[in-house]
Amino acid sequence: MKKSIGLWLLILVAPLMAFTAAHKFYVSVTNVDYSEKSQSLQVISRIFIDDMEEVLQARYDFDASLATERESAQADAYIERYFRSKFSVSVNGVEQDYQFLGKRYDKDLLMCYIEVTGVSSGSLKSVEVTNSLLTDLFDEQRNLVHFSILGQKKSFVLTSAGTKGMLNL
Repeated sequence: MKKSIGLWLLILVAPLMAFTAAHKFYVSVTNVDYSEKSQSLQVISRIFIDDMEEVLQARYDFDASLATERESAQADAYIERYFRSKFSVSVNGVEQDYQFLGKRYDKDLLMCYIEVTGVSSGSLKSVEVTNSLLTDLFDEQRNLVHFSILGQKKSFVLTSAGTKGMLNL
């Protein structure tokens, strides 16, 4: 009896598991933290490498071959170019220039590092992130943004229909 129940469960559940393995999630995660010591906003964005390669190919006809021995020497420049077209940070309602510090890889993730300098905690009233990374290529794209600034935390799920998240201090 137990064997037949187990067999039936396997027969019913196995096809469902096959569908979940084939499903692709389109998501990025961005953390925005404030450093009192350096008076700056420090941003780390995590994006799937294959998604970034696909968008660079579609948008710029550029084969980056990220995280491989064949990675193009121009990869960083194209990633930064794409970020600057799809990602911005505003402080107190004023868009800020940021430094694209670089990237590194962690398994199947591309981690991009950004810093907005010269942000005084005494005058900090709001921080807004506009993040439309990958939404131009993937309709299902979700960009999670987590703020942690001066003891306040807030998170947003951004989509192509809503690309902005703001933390009021």
